Amino acid sequence: MRCAHDVATVRVAEAALMERLPDGALMRRAAAGLAAVCARMVPRVYGSRIVLLVGSGDNGGDALYAGARLARRGARVRAVAAGSRLHAGGRAALRSAGGRTSPVTEAAAELAAADLIIDGLVGIGARGGLRAPHAELARLAGQASAPTVAVDLPSGVDADTGEVTEPAVRADVTVTFGTYKPGLLVDPGAHHAGVVELVDIGLDPMLPEPVLVAPQSGDIARALPGLPTETHKYRRGVVGIAAGSDRYPGAAVLCVGGALRVGGAGMVRYSGAAAVGAEVLRRWPETVVTAESDTADIPSTASTRVDAWVLGSGRGTDQNAAAEWRTVLASERPVVLDADGLTLLSRHPQWVRNRTAPTVLTPHAGELARLLPGTERTDVEARRLAHVRRAADELGCTVLLKGSTTVVAEPGHAPIVNPTGTPLLATAGSGDVLAGMIGSLLASGQSPLWAAACGAFLHGLAARIVRAGAPIAASDLPDGICEAVRSVHEPT
Repeated sequence: MRCAHDVATVRVAEAALMERLPDGALMRRAAAGLAAVCARMVPRVYGSRIVLLVGSGDNGGDALYAGARLARRGARVRAVAAGSRLHAGGRAALRSAGGRTSPVTEAAAELAAADLIIDGLVGIGARGGLRAPHAELARLAGQASAPTVAVDLPSGVDADTGEVTEPAVRADVTVTFGTYKPGLLVDPGAHHAGVVELVDIGLDPMLPEPVLVAPQSGDIARALPGLPTETHKYRRGVVGIAAGSDRYPGAAVLCVGGALRVGGAGMVRYSGAAAVGAEVLRRWPETVVTAESDTADIPSTASTRVDAWVLGSGRGTDQNAAAEWRTVLASERPVVLDADGLTLLSRHPQWVRNRTAPTVLTPHAGELARLLPGTERTDVEARRLAHVRRAADELGCTVLLKGSTTVVAEPGHAPIVNPTGTPLLATAGSGDVLAGMIGSLLASGQSPLWAAACGAFLHGLAARIVRAGAPIAASDLPDGICEAVRSVHEPT
């Protein structure tokens, strides 16, 4: 599990640790880890040209000490001084090792000739956009051909939220110290961070519970429902699917496929129009179909024996769909609301606020904006973590915000960020598959938070696996889900 802590917490933990260590020991630990990562990023250290972009804070000190280590191994190290003052100890160490400082006026030439760039312009406490000369140095680094390593956090990224104010450094690798920062795991900050490597500086004993977590394969394997020897289909759970319509029958087929393949519930019941039910059976003959001759009769299906409902994908928002929606939400069953179900919710948010049964919402950024009055889609995309937390708190639900980084939030728990997201999922119908997966896991008895987190993890992994990275259609995903589940249980 990757655990992230906010800046205020990190500062308190660092202060407590520094009281136990000799002066400067913590910075030297960080610099040693940073230098080791940087050494792996050049063909050989000896003779390589390494440029440090150095501000006046502790990140600049980390960069200078790391530069000194690399200079002692034969690298040509130049530190471009962006701050009004540099860390005195770090600057002295660099000079003693043979490195040199350069003025900002020489930055363009130094960066153009560099084999590696180290970004130590600003630290994790920085807020707002970069100012001169830092902004110009970030721009020049982006134009250079050399890879960039960020110290703790790319300059211009908000450590707590992942918000980015351009210009900002786009790193190939970010070396972060002690713990992950939320802004490294959530877009747009995660996109700027590149590959994130954590350096242990002894901070763990000083840290409280994280404010954000990112599960790994082993965490998902442990969270998924097992299959005891003495079990049967009803004991595993029954998921009800109220998705698709005469206009969008494919949504039903995709949703049922996700529910069947994830291995959660032991039975999938589909309820809907007869013609749609026939399409479901044609693709998934193991489905138990309750076909209604008239969608006006569908609300009666809320009384059918199910352990959780999936509602809304391709269902429509007309009078009959709204009646079904109200009936299902009035039941005591856990519910996953997707697509059209979220559109109806934006008109009647009170229907979920007072539910005692679990409710999982699966919006994309535009849908979440409609659920939060006065919010625009661009606001959500810029500050994904803040908005998904707000939605979970205001609506009293588990909220899975889909997108470049999917984030799951629930009142009273640290949000979970999904690390398997991929642009391959930007295809029509992929969200229908995900809704079915979450509903099946929810029906099996998983908690809403982890049903959503496991669904998102396996969904992204399936997209990467099923066509070996080639473009996919949503109908490919069910086959990939089986392999994704196998891979988390049997990691290579």
